[in-house]
Amino acid sequence: MQMMQVTGARATWRPAVLAVAVGVAAWVALFWTECQAAVSVWIASTAYGHCFLVIPMAVYLAWDRRAALAGLAPRPTPAFALLALPVAAVWLLAERLGIMEGRQLAAIAAAEVLALSVFGWQLTRALAAPLAFLVFLVPFGAFFTPWLQSITARITEIGLTILHIPHYVDSLIIEIPEGTFFVAEACAGLRFLIAALAFGAFFALLNFRSPGRRIAFVAASVVIPILANGLRALGIVVLGHVLGSAEAGAADHLIYGWVFFSIVMLLLVAAGMPFREAPAGPRAVAVAGRPRGGGGPAMLAAVLAVTVAAMGPAGALGLNQLVVPPDVAELPSLAWPSGCVPGSDTPGPALRVQTAMCQGVAFTMVAQAFPVRSRSDGILRERRIRTGEDQAEDVSVRPLTGAAPWLSASTTDPTRVSAVATWIDALPARGGIGGRLQLARDSVLGTDHAPLLITITTNLPARPGQAELERIDGALARVVAAQVDLDAWVERVTRVR
Repeated sequence: MQMMQVTGARATWRPAVLAVAVGVAAWVALFWTECQAAVSVWIASTAYGHCFLVIPMAVYLAWDRRAALAGLAPRPTPAFALLALPVAAVWLLAERLGIMEGRQLAAIAAAEVLALSVFGWQLTRALAAPLAFLVFLVPFGAFFTPWLQSITARITEIGLTILHIPHYVDSLIIEIPEGTFFVAEACAGLRFLIAALAFGAFFALLNFRSPGRRIAFVAASVVIPILANGLRALGIVVLGHVLGSAEAGAADHLIYGWVFFSIVMLLLVAAGMPFREAPAGPRAVAVAGRPRGGGGPAMLAAVLAVTVAAMGPAGALGLNQLVVPPDVAELPSLAWPSGCVPGSDTPGPALRVQTAMCQGVAFTMVAQAFPVRSRSDGILRERRIRTGEDQAEDVSVRPLTGAAPWLSASTTDPTRVSAVATWIDALPARGGIGGRLQLARDSVLGTDHAPLLITITTNLPARPGQAELERIDGALARVVAAQVDLDAWVERVTRVR
C-alpha cells in the first residue's frame, strides 16, 4: 500500500509542475512592471546586488529538504486561489499609494498563493522555507535609511564620549577639532543590513529547525550589523582624530566597507555553528490519503490563482483610464525677490519654467500641474528628477525652517540645493504616507484641483565650502520668502475648468 502511494504521488508531479510553469509565466506577464523595477534596483544599487542570488538560494533550500519531501504528492486545491483576493486588494492599495515595494511584496504573495493552490497544503508546508525566502527578491528597506543614519550618529557620539575625544554633534553632523564629518546615506549601513538579513535568514533556515533559534539568529543578523556599522563610523572619526580627516577618508575606502562586513558576518556564523540542529529525516508515511491525479485540478488551481490576483491590476487599469491631462488655466509667473535678475520665462498651461540670477546664484523655478487622479509616485519621480535626488550619491531632505510647506533638498554628485513644495486639493501637502493617502483618495474619487509641484533649484559645478553653502541657502530662503499668498495663488490656478 505504501509503494502504491509513492507511485501515485510521483504520477501527480508532472501535471502540477506544468501547471506551476504556466502559472509562473502568467504571473511574470501580469507583474512585469514589478519584476522590471526590482531588477533595475538590483543592478543600480549595491545594497541589493545579492538579490540575484535569492532564487538559487531558495532552490538550494528546497533541495536540502529533499528527504522531508520524499513521497509527498501535490494535492491541487483550487479553493485556495481565493486567498489571492486580499492579495489583489493590497496590491491595488500599494499601487494607488505609489509604493512599488508594496506592489512587489503583493506580487510575491500572489506567487505563494499560486504554489499553495497547485501543490496543496501539505507540500507547500514542507516547502515553506524556500517559498518564504523569495521575499528577499523585493528590494525593500530604503525607508530605514534616516533611522539608520541617526543610530550611526548616536553610536559615534557615545563612543567619542567614552574615549574622551572633544566633539559636537548636531543631528547627523559630527565635529571634532580635526574636522567635520557627516553621516550620509551611504554611511547608514543599509547595504550591510539588507545583505546580512538575507544571509542570516538563509543560514537560519538551513541550519536550524526550531523557530526560537531561527528568530534569534535572524535578530542577531539585524542588530549586529547595525552596531558594527556604528563602530565603523566611530573608527573613521577616531582615525580622523589621530591622522586627520583626509587620511581617515582614504583608510575608510581601503580597509572598511565590504571587507569589514564580511568579517562581521564570519564571526556571526562562527557564533551560530555550535547551535546547529540536525535536519529532519524522511517521513515514515508518504501521503495521507489518495493523491489527486490528472492535470485538470492542477491547471484549474493555477488559472484561478492568477485570475484572482489579476483583479488588482485590472482595477488599477480601470482607474488609470480616468486620468486626463490637467485642464487648468495658464500658470502665472512666480515672484523673484528684489535684486534678482530674471532670465528666461517659459509659460504653459501645466508647466512654467523661470530662471534668474540672485546674489550671484543661478536659480531655476518650475511650477508643474499634474493630471487629476495622479498617483504620488509620478509626482515624487518628477521631484526627484528636478532636485537631482534620482542620481545623487547622498541626499538630505528636511523641512525648510520657518517656511512650511517647503522642504530643503541637498544632494551631492550632482551637487544641488533645492526648495520643494507640493499642493494637493489646493492645500499644502502632508509629507510621508499622509500625502500619499490624499492622492490615493483623489485617484479613486476625483477632485476639483490638480496637484501642483513647485521646485526652486540651483546646480553647483563642484562641492562648495561651508561659507558658499550658507550664501546659497540665504539666497534660496529669499526666493522662497518672495512667494507671498501662495496658497491663494495655488487655489486659483489649479482649479479644473
